[in-house]
Amino acid sequence: MSNITMEATGILPVLKKKLAFLSGGKDRRSGLILTIPLSSDQTSMEELSATLDYLLSIPSEKCKARGFTVIVDGRKSQWNIVKTVVLMLQNVIPAEVSLVCVVKPDEFWDKKVTHFCFWKEKDRLGFEVILVSANKLTRYIEPCQLTDDFGGSLDYDHNDWLNKRLVFEKFTKESTSLLGELSIINDSDMSGSVDKDKSAECALLPSFDPETVLQTGHELLSELQQRRFNGSEGGGGQGGPAWCPMEEELLAQPQVMKLLDSLREQYTRYQELCRLRNKRNQLEEIHTKVMQVVTWLQGPGSELLKNHQAIGDSIRAAQALQQKHEEIESQHSEWFAVYVELNQQIGALLNAGEEEEVVELKALQQQLSDVCYRQAAQLENRQNVLQAAQGFHSTTQELSQQLDGLLGMLCADVAPADGASIQQNLKLLEEKLQTVEAGLTSLRQKGALLMELMCSQPPWSMEETESPAGEQQDNIQHIQAVMDEMQLRKQRCEDMVDVRRLKMLQMVQLFKCEEDALQAVEWLGELLDALLKTHVRLGDDSQETRTMLDKHRKFVDVAQSTYDYGRQLLQATVVLCQSLRCTTRSSGDTLPRLNRVWKQFTVSADERQQRLELALNFHIAAEKVLQQDCVEAESLDEVDSSGKTLLDRLTMPVVFPDGSEQFFGSPSDTAAAAEGVRDRLLLVEERRLQLQGIGLHNEEEGVGLNGHEARLDVIGEELSEKEEQDEEEEEVERMVEQQEQRDEEVVMLEQQDEELERSTQDC
Repeated sequence: MSNITMEATGILPVLKKKLAFLSGGKDRRSGLILTIPLSSDQTSMEELSATLDYLLSIPSEKCKARGFTVIVDGRKSQWNIVKTVVLMLQNVIPAEVSLVCVVKPDEFWDKKVTHFCFWKEKDRLGFEVILVSANKLTRYIEPCQLTDDFGGSLDYDHNDWLNKRLVFEKFTKESTSLLGELSIINDSDMSGSVDKDKSAECALLPSFDPETVLQTGHELLSELQQRRFNGSEGGGGQGGPAWCPMEEELLAQPQVMKLLDSLREQYTRYQELCRLRNKRNQLEEIHTKVMQVVTWLQGPGSELLKNHQAIGDSIRAAQALQQKHEEIESQHSEWFAVYVELNQQIGALLNAGEEEEVVELKALQQQLSDVCYRQAAQLENRQNVLQAAQGFHSTTQELSQQLDGLLGMLCADVAPADGASIQQNLKLLEEKLQTVEAGLTSLRQKGALLMELMCSQPPWSMEETESPAGEQQDNIQHIQAVMDEMQLRKQRCEDMVDVRRLKMLQMVQLFKCEEDALQAVEWLGELLDALLKTHVRLGDDSQETRTMLDKHRKFVDVAQSTYDYGRQLLQATVVLCQSLRCTTRSSGDTLPRLNRVWKQFTVSADERQQRLELALNFHIAAEKVLQQDCVEAESLDEVDSSGKTLLDRLTMPVVFPDGSEQFFGSPSDTAAAAEGVRDRLLLVEERRLQLQGIGLHNEEEGVGLNGHEARLDVIGEELSEKEEQDEEEEEVERMVEQQEQRDEEVVMLEQQDEELERSTQDC
């Protein structure tokens, strides 16, 4: 392989001028053909010399030994320039040139060159020079080895050749440099001279991308191999390739292959080195990131949670703490995302890692997981504590409002209109108290849950077994103080409720007593009404009258019990009013009504009893007279007198203490009662006549009977007149007696009423 002393990039502008070129054609001696196409412009000898130096540096020494055939195309140039170029070849490549063919223009130099022959200067020049026209150049060179400029079939694209040379030189330069760098990197890593630091990472980066250089080499090799194959196949015929391969390209192919093989070997070692280094770097990076996560979670992250252990003293404060905790969770989420990514990377490495790496990775993974899960447990516990704190403060607020409402209800004056409204208020009071009791129970439950959550906080690190007490103990004391305060407030309200309940129950009892007292007045009025309207009959005989008298006494006992019950109820209202320190609205009116009805009933009951007693005496006397065989006239007169007195009493009304009057029953009822008395009086009168010996044995029985009836009529009339007189007298006497009796009763009742009213007023 020849050493390249020049690079195309250094004289690229000169090479692009195509001052000289190697077309790839060969002469009959297999020497390369060097073509110098002279133009009509003045050719720079320095540029031509540089071009020739570059072109002659390309072929191998073996190829150079076969010599060059130089074609100097002077058809578009002047003779002196051609001569200068030919003479320059003596200095540039005297040893390599074997033949110089100067292509002359047709009939242009014939006379000018007769005095100069290059062949005579062969010994001095060192090579043979011939003048030949373009159409006779094939005498020395085969047409297939000539370009179309000289009538040949060999295609040559100078720009394509120049580009391929640039690619080849670039590949050769980059691959050679890359091989040296890779060799140094690989040998340095194998010798352990490269430390695991930043400079070592930089040392692993070659100047060129191996993949790109390899791709360029493969493409170049593929192009060279393709040209060689086509060149050997076609031989330059019409069906052959565009142009035959050059000698230097055939020599470049093994050079490229050798460079590629060396480069692949070093690159394979370099890839393995990079893989190992990347794995080490990845392990170091993972270890660094794991330590970053662990350090932050155990350091700033734990401090954030430790410094925010308060639960607030209100629901608003707890909500503010919840918002702050969400910010802390957001910061932790970023590190937890790094944890998830690291865990996936560690998992991937564990699947493909070596045994000693697996141990290290598992230890890192376990450490990272322990710290993350412990911190996540702290966050979850804190979240649960804050939620429980919000529930506790919310329940505390609701309970406080309920206690305030209950206290406001207890402090308000109670002025209900009736017992039903008092019962409703009492029911509402009991419901509020039950609501407060339920709220306090809920508060205790939520407080216990909150304290349990705070006491069950997970440890901050593996070394800790218990969470720090400090602020947590203050929180527990605060919770207990809140529950104790609510319990005390509730107890105070309960005491006030007991007092209010007792007062309201007394008021209910007061209204009940007043209602029952009014009911007693109504019952007593109904008894009085029944006494006056229905208790009229006096009985047909003594037995019936006794029965009626017993019933009357029982009836009076019932009325007496009703009156006493009403008096007791009114007395109870007095006591309740004294206890409640209030005045009633009904007992002041009820007492006079009760006394008035009772006085009327007493007068009516006494009158009824007197009439029944008169009737009983009358019936007993009448029955005695009627049953005895021998009756004295005085007895008969006594019966007549008692009967007439009874009849007179039936016609008299009952005079109440207020002066009003009321008759027993209707007139028909009174007449029916009087009719029975009159019938008994007639029987007594008949008995009187029988005892006087009226001639029932006379012959004129009929006349006697008529006389007897007439006598009875006269007696009846006399009795009626006497009854009227007696009634008038007795009525006057009775009215006087009743008036005196009423005056005494009124005085007595007034004294009792005054005492009861004084008690009411005192209340």
